[in-house]
Amino acid sequence: MSAKIPVTIITGFLGSGKTTLIRQLLQKAAGRRIAVIVNEFGDVGIDGELLQSCCDRTAGIWELTNGCLCCTVQEEFLPTMQTLLARRQEIDHIVIETSGLALPKPLVMAFRWPQVRHAATVDGVVTVVDGVALAAGQVSADLEALFAQKDADPNLQHEDTPLEELFNDQLACADLVILSKADQLTPDQAELLIAELRTQLPPRIKLLAAHQGQVPADLLLGFNAAVEENLGQRPSHHDFEEEHDHDAEIQAVCLELGAWDLQRLRQSLERLLQVPDIYRVKGFAAIEGKPMRLVVQGVGQRLDLFYDRPWQAAESRQTRVVVIGRQLDPQELLSHFG
Repeated sequence: MSAKIPVTIITGFLGSGKTTLIRQLLQKAAGRRIAVIVNEFGDVGIDGELLQSCCDRTAGIWELTNGCLCCTVQEEFLPTMQTLLARRQEIDHIVIETSGLALPKPLVMAFRWPQVRHAATVDGVVTVVDGVALAAGQVSADLEALFAQKDADPNLQHEDTPLEELFNDQLACADLVILSKADQLTPDQAELLIAELRTQLPPRIKLLAAHQGQVPADLLLGFNAAVEENLGQRPSHHDFEEEHDHDAEIQAVCLELGAWDLQRLRQSLERLLQVPDIYRVKGFAAIEGKPMRLVVQGVGQRLDLFYDRPWQAAESRQTRVVVIGRQLDPQELLSHFG
């Protein structure tokens, strides 16, 4: 039997930079055939499509859309892993991007199951920490959006968990902690945050600052930690947590629009993000006179727009934006694009 497929789990709060990190990894995979599992929120897989578009040499992107992965391990994760393991000769490595609220440990424990254990092992856990948010004394750049994400998941079993405990659990389970967005910090800020994080981490955990998600693949992959075999060294606040239920009030609405003038689109999106019950906007846009596809990412009051690739011949050049928020009215959302 061939060696087990190594799996890297990448965790971190909403907006911390996980997708950017994985995009950089795929672009610099150096021939590695990497399959990616994305724990996407909402009906339209913007993050998964963004990852797929950045590299033609991926072994595939699988999106799990039915809630926080650590709470839907049996229903969501196991069938996907079985599909990937059936293709094990075509895959060199698997990367799992969890949702921002995922506890790493329940997911790692799934690699002890007989259906998985014989063919895959957790090579390492990487936790991405938002440097800009941490410099402001928060675990996430937009706490309101993070709470909305918690409310949106009807499968979430740890919705009453204080964010600080969840943050500590993500740190404690890591083999590598990445302080993201270091390019938006002063050198003194980055040095201070690294020192503060170091006081919270056991000596075994590696720690580094990253600029725009640029971390060499050899640092992200190849820990050979077999994490599922030594979970006792990774204590969690939630090792014995009971299950809970709660109501889902948050929804994701996909708006299908045509081609737009860039300035008009920016103004429309900025107006949309001012609405108190809207927490996140993401998608792709067709800009008049431009052959490139525009990526749209908005969290709280922060709006990022950038071109990622040319539109493909078979694609319909249209603007598709997913809006995540509370009790959304599609017609009301469209009114902001007048």
